[in-house]
Amino acid sequence: MTMDLEGVLTSYGLAAVFAVMLLKSAGVPIPIPSDVIMLATAARAAEGKISLVQAFVALWLALVFGGSAQFLLARGPARQLVYRFGRVLGFPPSRLDRAGARVAKAGPIGVGVAVLTPGVRAVAVIACGLVNVPTATFLVGLVLGSTAFLCLHFALGYAGTAALASVASVASPWLLVPLLALGLGAWILLRRRQRPNAPLSAVVADSLEAWHEATCPACLALGAVRKLQVTPVD
Repeated sequence: MTMDLEGVLTSYGLAAVFAVMLLKSAGVPIPIPSDVIMLATAARAAEGKISLVQAFVALWLALVFGGSAQFLLARGPARQLVYRFGRVLGFPPSRLDRAGARVAKAGPIGVGVAVLTPGVRAVAVIACGLVNVPTATFLVGLVLGSTAFLCLHFALGYAGTAALASVASVASPWLLVPLLALGLGAWILLRRRQRPNAPLSAVVADSLEAWHEATCPACLALGAVRKLQVTPVD
């Protein structure tokens, strides 16, 4: 029997939310956008089903610990693996090198903006590890970006509690499929517009990586702002 997101939250609570978000933030490609989890959790908190403070802290810790783990892996034991197999996940060496050159000079605020920006967060975290950005600089940026990202989605979750609760509580998961597919399609159109000369395979890989992080309208709008990008889009 397939359990929907509402069922998972009801049965396993914040422990499941923390575990899933921790794995996703550490780079495990679990096929559900991070913002879907955040919005559903925020909606439950708005309804009083879970503690707002506990929900926020659980997600915040998962984002920070997971991002830190990904940074340390890229900085050390996984460095060669990232360069060898990163292309499969949308992180070709050329993109990582360009991102690394930018985040190396960005400082905490620049890292924070990159972490906040959907479709950029993952490559920015990996690039910070590859170019040995000082740990303190990275952690400050990670905390700033993750906090802003989480606050944005909790605000959206509270603003749209009724709609989010109705979607999350649907017994059949099939309603979520076209919604998630729509988000992926929007990312593909956005990336194709930003990278008109790139191969379709590269555009799709980049879109999947962005979709893995976020797919709500607010995140798509953030992803569309070129000046927030830490990697060239052409």
